[in-house]
Amino acid sequence: MAMSESVLVDKKIELTGNYEMNTFHQKSHFWGRLTIWTVLALTMAFPLYLSFVLGFHPGWSPIIAGYLTYAAMIGKAWIIEPISYYPTLGISGTYQAFLTGNISNMCLPVAAAAQNYLGVQPGTKKGEITAALAIAAASLTNMTILFIIIFSGSYLLSVIPESVQKVFPFIIPAIFGGILAQFAIKKPIYGVIALAVGLAINLVPIPLFLKGLLCIILTVAICYYMEKFKLRKAGA
Repeated sequence: MAMSESVLVDKKIELTGNYEMNTFHQKSHFWGRLTIWTVLALTMAFPLYLSFVLGFHPGWSPIIAGYLTYAAMIGKAWIIEPISYYPTLGISGTYQAFLTGNISNMCLPVAAAAQNYLGVQPGTKKGEITAALAIAAASLTNMTILFIIIFSGSYLLSVIPESVQKVFPFIIPAIFGGILAQFAIKKPIYGVIALAVGLAINLVPIPLFLKGLLCIILTVAICYYMEKFKLRKAGA
């Protein structure tokens, strides 16, 4: 009887947690879509004002040409980034990250670092809540720092030695290297596969915009079939 009551209590807790998480996701979708569409409207308001109120419209040909050029360079990120970042960021974290920006060099690293520190897995309920809180804290910190830099940025750049400024382009690769090492510690073979695929893809003479996409697809596919092979072998 006691065992039955314990099972019922566990089921009730699980159902309550799922209900609260569903409510959290519904509110995340509502506020995420509202804020992102608001930012899009505000972003478009100024060029529309310049074009159709002040009469500075350059014509549709240069606008379309500029858009196509820009899309050819980074259009892959519009598909790759939401898919590749979602497992770590979750629903709410994805909305926050794409609203605030600085995903690869701020939102993703702080989410992964917070999850690692607390010992929670990406893709779980705890992992998503952890990512959302970490991104919120990082965004507030970032805005505070930006406020200071906006008023003193020129002076700071003038006093930073040129030898230090030369390392700035290596910041993002270093961040991604740290994230790779952090996750590779848990599954070393996945880290080896990711590095091998990345090196192989970068040595192949293919268009640059395809390299990132192929790296992600091949790494995920190889790791997925490795896990399937292990399960099949264990069940044999």
